Amino acid sequence: MESKEGEIVRNTSDMIEKYLKELLSQAAEIEIRRSEIAEHFGVVPSQINYVIKTRFTLPKGFEVESKRGGGGYIRIVRIQYSDAHDFLMDILNKMPEKMTVSMVQDLMQLMFNEKIVTEREGNLLLATLSHPVLTDLQRAILLTSTIHRLDKMD
Repeated sequence: MESKEGEIVRNTSDMIEKYLKELLSQAAEIEIRRSEIAEHFGVVPSQINYVIKTRFTLPKGFEVESKRGGGGYIRIVRIQYSDAHDFLMDILNKMPEKMTVSMVQDLMQLMFNEKIVTEREGNLLLATLSHPVLTDLQRAILLTSTIHRLDKMD
């Protein structure tokens, strides 16, 4: 299956992600009902949870809020940053105590997209922070120090 931009949609999760991002392109914030989206795509509601938890994360530039129960919803907000300081402080305030290599990759991509780091800087940071000798806790500590330093460069 191919999207209108010519990118290949590989699986149901990709289709759900694309659908939600299309909704977000029309509004900075969307509220969805998990069951309605699941029914639309013919999947179980847990598939919707999986897509949201893996593809709409803070390092990828999204905040997610959910309310369970009969009138429950999931709100997805595309984070809009006005300047580098706000962006960096928001990342620091929401960064988990431990960072996996995958989380660092997503965050480096987001920082590149937001023009906080160049491609070369992002790749150097990624090479350093992805080293297998680091624990997830050490990775988070180093990343926190790096973000504080980047904030002072602005």
